[in-house]
Amino acid sequence: MLLRRYASIYSALWKNSVTREMTFKLNFLLWIIVDLLWFTLQICFFSVIYSHTERIGDWTKWEVILLAGAGNFIQQIFVALFQTNMVHMSEHVRTGRLDFLLLLPVNTRFIVSLRQPDLNAYVTGILAVAVMVYAGIKLDLSPSPAAIAGFLLLCVAGVLIHYSIMFMISCICFWTVRAEGIVWGYYHLLQVSRQPDAAFSGLFRIFFTFVIPMILVANVPAKLLAGTLKSPFEMLLLLGISIVIYLASEAVWRFSMKRYRSASS
Repeated sequence: MLLRRYASIYSALWKNSVTREMTFKLNFLLWIIVDLLWFTLQICFFSVIYSHTERIGDWTKWEVILLAGAGNFIQQIFVALFQTNMVHMSEHVRTGRLDFLLLLPVNTRFIVSLRQPDLNAYVTGILAVAVMVYAGIKLDLSPSPAAIAGFLLLCVAGVLIHYSIMFMISCICFWTVRAEGIVWGYYHLLQVSRQPDAAFSGLFRIFFTFVIPMILVANVPAKLLAGTLKSPFEMLLLLGISIVIYLASEAVWRFSMKRYRSASS
């Protein structure tokens, strides 16, 4: 019953977002074109690299393109669901709009996180799926239903990591009031997740595996789909870290709410 209620609320938010985007159709189309061009440039970048070498570590050209598609797919799902809302959180705090959200008869974190979907990202996400399918054909892959289900589960874990980290960063606004700059700074770190893990070493690899686990987010799902995952440890690590980071974000949220003083106080 509770799940159905929140599903109906999100459906209403989705309809409002569609209405808003269709009011400015040209802007909607231009953002899609920009995203598509950016993703195409990334694919071209890897094509140029592989015109000079056959492998990066143990990654072949089409495995890396599969990785780029997986990384973009995870990123676009995150953007579609959460990013706009994370950027706007500081505005809610600064203007006192959070007071209104706190009065709504729903979980405040739910409405703060999902209030405004980004429809452009769904279109780019579809392109990412097409790239993964094409790369899979080039690699002659025939993933089993279990592998596809595992891939989707790992993608959910990756989205959860992106969301939880950016949510914690957004909570800085309870102290600084404005935090858009650092929130957008994290967005640029998402590009790390599309690079093959063989490109990283030393402290850099440790940091982006255990502190900000960008390397795991796309590499592990792509390896599972490509059949190159050598051990289930990486899967368990990704799933475990996603849960830990989410729980940490919930603790930060509760602590931040104790800090919050409404605009009227």
